[in-house]
Amino acid sequence: MESSSSISSEENNNLQAVMEQRKRKRMISNRESARRSRMRKQKLMDDLTAQVAQLRKENHQIVTSVSITTQHYLTVEAENSVLRAQIDELRHRLDSLNDIIAFSSGNYNGFSGMCSNVSDRLEVDDLFVNQINTSMNMNMFYLNQPLTASADALQY
Repeated sequence: MESSSSISSEENNNLQAVMEQRKRKRMISNRESARRSRMRKQKLMDDLTAQVAQLRKENHQIVTSVSITTQHYLTVEAENSVLRAQIDELRHRLDSLNDIIAFSSGNYNGFSGMCSNVSDRLEVDDLFVNQINTSMNMNMFYLNQPLTASADALQY
């Protein structure tokens, strides 16, 4: 019996040694798995950090581009306002010149219905001729001047 008890004790020792070996293998395997998991997690964090940096760079470029485009738009809008003011001034000058031409060629009928006799008509014509001459002198002065308008002076 002693031999069976020594065998079972020996088997028990072997069994414990096998279990200890399995336990060590599991522990080593678990440690290796945890290390791989930490490495994956670190790689993911590094990738996400790089992606955040790239997105921030792209965002900065877009903001800069929008700012430049907005500034360009405001400049063009100001130039358009100046051009519109110049167009209005030129239209006014053209209308004045067309009125002068029409009056000097006799096609101006502005006061023809107000005068009942020829002497009244001559007085009105003299009055208009004096006003036209004065106006023409003023218009000639303005025609020789460059058009200037400031974008700051115009509000839109």
